Amino acid sequence: MRTSLVVTVIGPDRPGLVSLLSDRGKAHGASWAESRMASLAGQFAGIVRFEVDAAAAVPLATALAELESLGLRVVVAHGKAPAARADSRRLKLELVGHDRPGIVRDISRVLADCGVSIDELNTEIVSGAMSGGSLFQVKALLEVPVTLATAELRRLLEALANELMVDIALGDGVPRNKA
Repeated sequence: MRTSLVVTVIGPDRPGLVSLLSDRGKAHGASWAESRMASLAGQFAGIVRFEVDAAAAVPLATALAELESLGLRVVVAHGKAPAARADSRRLKLELVGHDRPGIVRDISRVLADCGVSIDELNTEIVSGAMSGGSLFQVKALLEVPVTLATAELRRLLEALANELMVDIALGDGVPRNKA
């Protein structure tokens, strides 16, 4: 029987960190199922989901925890198969506007109040080509209850977008992973 290990790693960025993780996984017969990784402010931050035989899960977790001796913080959680969510659908959210504190807080509050879960969230500050200022960009994948009409969610987000003076687009999402 296979099981999932979800591993978060953070530490000073340097070449070879992904290799360290993948070497540990391969040594225990694990498959690299999915990941999100980035270098942020000189720190490597990563999340990996390994699929591994149940008997090898604890030894793999131990081997991954040993990476702390190399200056990394490692957290290993035993995952479980996601429950089928027939009561929701996926939508994409994109936002762009002048950078200012509170944008993520305000958007996430509206989403939470509507019972919307954020499955993925990617943000960055980029230089505005025309304005010369900093623009804040958001790309998110949302899990929206079927009881919430897309038009109603769009109305709520557009009202907030007017207050924040940002542009928001809400569209069809991508299919869920069948992992």
